[in-house]
Amino acid sequence: MYSVLHPEKLDNKSKSTNTTERVRDVQHTLQLLREVWMRVGLEKLESHERIAVKVLLDSGATDLFMDMTFAREKGFKMEKLKNSLLVRNVDGMVNAGGAITYQVECNMFFKGHMERARMDICNLGKTEVILGMP
Repeated sequence: MYSVLHPEKLDNKSKSTNTTERVRDVQHTLQLLREVWMRVGLEKLESHERIAVKVLLDSGATDLFMDMTFAREKGFKMEKLKNSLLVRNVDGMVNAGGAITYQVECNMFFKGHMERARMDICNLGKTEVILGMP
């Protein structure tokens, strides 16, 4: 399960302009019998090139994530964030991939349905895309 803490949704006392205090907690707990995988199509907005990808559905995730290596290898246009977001794993340790500093915007297709998606770019290991419930 991945989950994200959105600093902008916290009370005013917790807001800070210091980027090191803005944190997204990415928590992952493998539960092999509870994982749901599916194939979707992703379309780059600039070239309209479509890519089929195996995604992990995670109802515990509160955002959409794309792996940094996957995004680079497939040539997605990455947009730099104004403020980086620290990534913490379920054990509280900072993610080895570092802070979230980029997002990707793309179209996502599944069984005739199209949705515009904005995904945070971070280190997901062998998982290419995680679809949470933003």
